[in-house]
Amino acid sequence: MDKFKAFRIREAGGKTEAGFTDYTLDELDQGDVVVRVSHSTINYKDALAATGKGRILQRPQCIGGVDLAGTVVSSGDPRFKPGQGVLATGHALGVKHDGGYAEYARLPGDWVHALPPGITAWDAMALGTAGFTAAFAILRMEQNGLAPKNGPVIVDGATGGVGSVAIAALARLGYEVVALTGKESEGDFLRGLGAREVKLRGELDLKKIRPLERATYAGAVDNLGGEVLAWMLSSMKFGGTVAAIGLAASPALNTTVMPFILRGVSLLGINSSDVPTRAEHEEVWRRLSTDMRPPQLASMARTIPFEALPSAFDDFIASRVKGRVVVGIGEKR
Repeated sequence: MDKFKAFRIREAGGKTEAGFTDYTLDELDQGDVVVRVSHSTINYKDALAATGKGRILQRPQCIGGVDLAGTVVSSGDPRFKPGQGVLATGHALGVKHDGGYAEYARLPGDWVHALPPGITAWDAMALGTAGFTAAFAILRMEQNGLAPKNGPVIVDGATGGVGSVAIAALARLGYEVVALTGKESEGDFLRGLGAREVKLRGELDLKKIRPLERATYAGAVDNLGGEVLAWMLSSMKFGGTVAAIGLAASPALNTTVMPFILRGVSLLGINSSDVPTRAEHEEVWRRLSTDMRPPQLASMARTIPFEALPSAFDDFIASRVKGRVVVGIGEKR
């Protein structure tokens, strides 16, 4: 096979270099399934890796991209056949194993999943790891007793990838959703996703968080960490459930045990890169293709060409992105 284009990230001498280069299949990491990649996407983790703003790579160099979707070219795994539409998210992609920012990928069969019925490769990447993470968080919260009748659910980092999918999915499931954002100008966007209320972070006095604030929310999806997560915990109703997903604001958590022992609040840690079983992974994608599928998906995501990838990362680091960004690598939408 001729050479193909890939976006490689290298770390050397404490510096990160990232750019396009030519690869052959023989140069890719080992795997059972070769995929012609048609689409990938950009997550905050991808931007941290490509810009060197976060210590993401687990080896000196790697093709970036934690997500991919496309068509099987060849397979040594009997679960997959040439021509089959597939996706892969998480695991070690783009971190320790060559990822989705290339025209071809070679993957272990256990990391590959058939596209669910009704989901195209573009749809899968419009959701991507961000959508998968949001759905996995909601699934875990439901397993912990969250239900629409319990009360409103608040989502921070609301305009980002995880936040926007979480709002749309929760609203479709019948929840009353409150979007917490620092972007006053995005109120219409958030209401369009299904938020019943848009709350500005500037309205909160995060310097004076009491151990127990007024019991307001039945659940919360947190992408920020730090003081906002502490405020969310203190604002839960009895039996409330908080899913901790990100640390865009801070990895610190300064709180007390009072929400846990006086209101029975649960704090669930969400790591979507290492979902314990294949069955759980496929259940999340089944839900994303059915009752959690955002009806506004086409308007929530925009597509950029592969060659525009390097210029897109800074907007993620600077929190200038809303919704999802799909990267068109091979086939058209």
